[in-house]
Amino acid sequence: MQRIAGILDGFSNRLGQAVSWIALLMVLTQFTVVIMRYVFGVGSVMMQESIIYMHSLVFMLAAGYTLLHDEHVRVDIFYREASPKYKAVVNLTGTVLFLWPMCWLIWDAAYPYVSLSWTIREGSMETSGIPAIYLLKSVILVFTVLVALQGLSLAIHAIRTLLGRETIAQDAPPKF
Repeated sequence: MQRIAGILDGFSNRLGQAVSWIALLMVLTQFTVVIMRYVFGVGSVMMQESIIYMHSLVFMLAAGYTLLHDEHVRVDIFYREASPKYKAVVNLTGTVLFLWPMCWLIWDAAYPYVSLSWTIREGSMETSGIPAIYLLKSVILVFTVLVALQGLSLAIHAIRTLLGRETIAQDAPPKF
């Protein structure tokens, strides 16, 4: 179990670090769009749409990384000061009762939407836009898989903590 969690954590960590470069590319693209538009009077719908694509990729592909590093939004009035065993119970329960069912619901709702998009090879509504909306929509399914897999790692770490085989620093997420 520890090996599986390590592989999943390593994958999420590497993917999150790789995706972070998209944020820099997004800023540079936006800067270029502004300069082109306001200095040279030239617009590019494809470049503007690419910013939306990159923004989506950053959020959807880095969700597992965010979960790995415990940086997601949480109301942690009780969790923050709790013992590692209590945190493990909360993490395990939350993963099984909330995270995985939500991943399944998103997958179930998105699959027909993505499938139809692929069937018609959906493209931009703009004539000079990116002709690959079906690829962007596919990221929704990738998101659910990445988050569910990182949830598996979270559950493994929680089980190992409850069994006394793993200890996590009180105020810091595990480092991999």
